[in-house]
Amino acid sequence: MPEPTEPPTAAPYVRIAAELSRRIAERELAPGDKVPSTRQVAQEFGVALATATKALDVLRSEGLVITRPRSGTVVAPRRSAGRSGDAAQELTRERVLEEAIGIADNEGLEAVSMRAVAGRCGVAPMSLYRFVEDKESLVLAMADSVYGTAAFERDAAAPWRSQVESLTRELWRLHRAHPWLGSTQPLTRPQPLPNIVRLGDRLLGALEALGLPPKLHFDVHVLLFSHIVGLAANFEAEDEARSATGLSSEEWTDLQYLPRFGDEAFMRDHPHFSKLFGHFGTLEGGYDMDLDDLFELGLGLLLDGVEALAERHSRVAWPAKTHADAERLADEDVNAG
Repeated sequence: MPEPTEPPTAAPYVRIAAELSRRIAERELAPGDKVPSTRQVAQEFGVALATATKALDVLRSEGLVITRPRSGTVVAPRRSAGRSGDAAQELTRERVLEEAIGIADNEGLEAVSMRAVAGRCGVAPMSLYRFVEDKESLVLAMADSVYGTAAFERDAAAPWRSQVESLTRELWRLHRAHPWLGSTQPLTRPQPLPNIVRLGDRLLGALEALGLPPKLHFDVHVLLFSHIVGLAANFEAEDEARSATGLSSEEWTDLQYLPRFGDEAFMRDHPHFSKLFGHFGTLEGGYDMDLDDLFELGLGLLLDGVEALAERHSRVAWPAKTHADAERLADEDVNAG
């Protein structure tokens, strides 16, 4: 391997970035070529994944590489001299958000920075401050932009359950495609983004037909949102774990659990696991987790429970209302007499 352009005393990530920059400059990596993944860089240079990530961030901030959906990180097209001014003039808020969302979708929210987004736009980082104040503002604008791509349509004449299913499935689709969304809307401190408030209002409208008490009405809408965000977050967590270990979730689970399920003492101490996974277990082919199936199962259970809860409240509220009405009519008769 040729010597990097940085001195040996430089930090490891700087030396790695310099070597990769040299390969790009000398067209060992041509525009459009896939850049080595974080894991490949870590293996080639014998460094930790965090160090490899920092090296690739340097290339991204300098505009040498870009991340494209389904293609991963590739060498950026070469820009001719004098184009930086043109790129700055063409810069729009929509383009900034599009590039930032692309980074988050492909590399996670941690990879989003003003420098990284500027690198993909081919401008200096200061150019972005015309559109967003800082990274926090950028992330919130990204989230609102993604939520804004969904119609979240509600047919008020349809049964409440079909309305809720339509809205929540659309929200699941968004969070599945953009798993980082959940971290922008923590359950205890949700941001009042225009497009997420629009969804919340329509979901509350769909649940209104159940006639739940006000707090319970709002609690149900929070639980539905939490069900989606909590499950979808596992897509991003799985991507990170696969990158760090090189193993799929099924491979990792087999390594962790198959030795235990083959241990007679372990299975004897855990009889219910044994019934499912033992030699004569009912799950002969094992268990493969499917998050889409879990979403549908959880949604069905939640809505079944909400429907039963609403029926119980209506049975309790009706006698009380009838008694109150009887007392009111009796009082009116007395006053009339």
